[in-house]
Amino acid sequence: MSSITDIFSAAKNIAVAINNAAQVYLKVQGAQRSGTLTSTTLVSTIQGRLASVSVIVAGSTDAIIYDSNVSSSLVNALAVIDNAIGVTVINMPYNTGLVVVPGSGMTIVVSYSEG
Repeated sequence: MSSITDIFSAAKNIAVAINNAAQVYLKVQGAQRSGTLTSTTLVSTIQGRLASVSVIVAGSTDAIIYDSNVSSSLVNALAVIDNAIGVTVINMPYNTGLVVVPGSGMTIVVSYSEG
């Protein structure tokens, strides 16, 4: 027969496992959200994961998202987002930071996780 200590220990282990699974889920789905972006914006300055991009207002050109921690050095494109309203799931890691360059007339929101 199990003691009350064994039962509490098992319950604690289950709670820890659920918490760890929830943290991984949030990192993949995007734990943070940018504000609405209409111009070049430095969103993150550390490594992380770009989860998705929501186009709220379509523009006349595509958006580009860069793996960079400065908005003046845009050479490592991570994703190109069509200039159509909708959600694009990216689920891709970035190494140095996240710079978002919406297309002309475009409004977008990005979901991402840092760390």
